[in-house]
Amino acid sequence: MRVELLVVPDCPHEGVAAQRLRQALDAVGRAGTRVEVRRVSAETVAGTPEFAGSPTILVDGADPFAEQAAAAGALSCRMYRSEAGDLAGAPSVEQLRRVLRR
Repeated sequence: MRVELLVVPDCPHEGVAAQRLRQALDAVGRAGTRVEVRRVSAETVAGTPEFAGSPTILVDGADPFAEQAAAAGALSCRMYRSEAGDLAGAPSVEQLRRVLRR
């Protein structure tokens, strides 16, 4: 399994997204899976069509939260809808566990 975290420099949600990814991977028995962090800038965004705001999480090259993405290629913060309907800067650990179990 390949897991990537796409972020803009100084993304305020990078830390929480990375932490939740690690917790979810550990919880589903994938403790050895590495999370590759890729920086997206104005120069590289055009060559990164899967980027839908920072942070974008990719599992095996696909965005499991694509239906929540507002606009692909935006150099802006991305928001995720929680199970309760609130907006957050990263998916919850439970949302990530569900995605990683597939």
